Amino acid sequence: MPVLRFPVDTRRCQLLGLTGSAALAAGGTAAGALPVRDVPAPHSGAAVLGLAAAYFGLVLLVAAWALLGRTARGPAPPSLRSLLLTLALWAAPLLLTPPLFSRDVYSYLAQGAMVDAGIDVYAHGPSRLGGPLTAEVAPVWRHTPTPYGPVFLGCASALAEFARAGVVTGVLGMRLVALLGVALMALCLPALARRCGADPRTAVWLGGLNPLVLLHLVGGAHNDAVMLGLLGAGLVAALGRWPAVGAALVTLAALVKAPAALGLPAVALLRARRGSGRHPRLRAALVTGGTAAATTVAATALAGTGYGWTSALDTPVSPGNWSLTSTLGRLTGAALRSAGSGLAEFAVPAWHLTGLAATAVAVLVSWKRHHLRRPVYAVGLSLGAVAVLGPAIRPWYVLWGVFLIAATAPGGAVRPRRAAALLSGVLALVVMPSGFAPDHNQLLIAVGGSTLGVLALWCAYRVAARAADRAPLPEALPPEAARPEALPPAVPRPEERPPTASCPKVPPPAAPRPQDSPPAPDSPARDPHRPLGSTACGSP
Repeated sequence: MPVLRFPVDTRRCQLLGLTGSAALAAGGTAAGALPVRDVPAPHSGAAVLGLAAAYFGLVLLVAAWALLGRTARGPAPPSLRSLLLTLALWAAPLLLTPPLFSRDVYSYLAQGAMVDAGIDVYAHGPSRLGGPLTAEVAPVWRHTPTPYGPVFLGCASALAEFARAGVVTGVLGMRLVALLGVALMALCLPALARRCGADPRTAVWLGGLNPLVLLHLVGGAHNDAVMLGLLGAGLVAALGRWPAVGAALVTLAALVKAPAALGLPAVALLRARRGSGRHPRLRAALVTGGTAAATTVAATALAGTGYGWTSALDTPVSPGNWSLTSTLGRLTGAALRSAGSGLAEFAVPAWHLTGLAATAVAVLVSWKRHHLRRPVYAVGLSLGAVAVLGPAIRPWYVLWGVFLIAATAPGGAVRPRRAAALLSGVLALVVMPSGFAPDHNQLLIAVGGSTLGVLALWCAYRVAARAADRAPLPEALPPEAARPEALPPAVPRPEERPPTASCPKVPPPAAPRPQDSPPAPDSPARDPHRPLGSTACGSP
């Protein structure tokens, strides 16, 4: 880690991150996922300035997060209250901006309106709804049924009235729901860290202040915030004294997005720890499964969506998805086509199956190694494997694993945290604020804005370093003051110690001369256990 020539404190990091967040919010008004009627021309002045400002702010925000992590691991780390205040400060400019980095929030609103209108969202896409909301949905998802569970669809249906008042009002309502999920995540992180023996400050920094949380859960208003908030609350309850509440909350999280169901085995294991008698794990699994089933029935009945979500989990992957297995499949298919092979069309499905097999192996290995001592950590590793090795990936999917790894990784497990931090910083820069793939001109503008951000950071560093170099050193003390104070009096040698009141000093006996006679018979005999030259009081 490079050594900085000036002190980096929490306040400077807060100011730098706030500047980056404000620049990102300002750029998002022209370069974000705007409603269709408000989108400027791709190469207009507003679009160019907006994209450059957005990437300028992105670089500052990521740098502020990295520096804050350095202070959190330093000798004087910030308090938890200061870190939570930083999260609120950095998120504030993003609350009123248009959606950023994705148009999924428009799909949420359209699906909520479909549920409110009695349309089966598991059989039809938003195109069945028609109207202005359908025009806002990304074309690739207009004819695709939803994969989300009844809990989230119930929330989206409750916001249908806001969407009817206007698209902007609906977006703000959906962002409020996501913000509640982020707040629940931030509150659960310290509790999970304390119960799992991790550092709460590092957990909040990596899992709550993560740029992906600010950009995609707050700025993009993704429902992953609700899923992770409920999952974290359920695991906190299971680690405490309420395993039944934990099972219900984790089930609700899975009824937002299905991957959260991986938390149920951890709830069962935590419940089994407190069990007694015969077969505690079997009884814990049965009780946890019964609680999950009852919660599913109740939530589905309240939402009124039916159980079609169980068959909609195989929603097709977008053709241009850049997940690891999809990218390898496309490269393999291109190589087979150039070789004239007829197997090119099977390349992507084959790699998807390989990825699913690798995911299953990674999940089994994680549970085998950590299910006894760290079951919640095993959930985090499993969710990370699902996100990275699955057939589809989005930057915010990485938060499924990062959220729990940040709070539950063992104190000596530095590599998982470093890998999560590095991956988060890189993925924060790879998606355009509009949510669409960039053309060459937009890519150059983004690189230019990022370069301006790096130059601004370098200039700020040089100014701060020169100010630190010119700061007056503490004045040297005068010679008199620099001298040590009078030394304590030397301890007298044994022969110089003053006689005590109880035992007067006895002069040492004179050396006998050869002509001297032996001692008189009435002189006291010397104690054979007393050393020579000593008196009865023990003083020489």
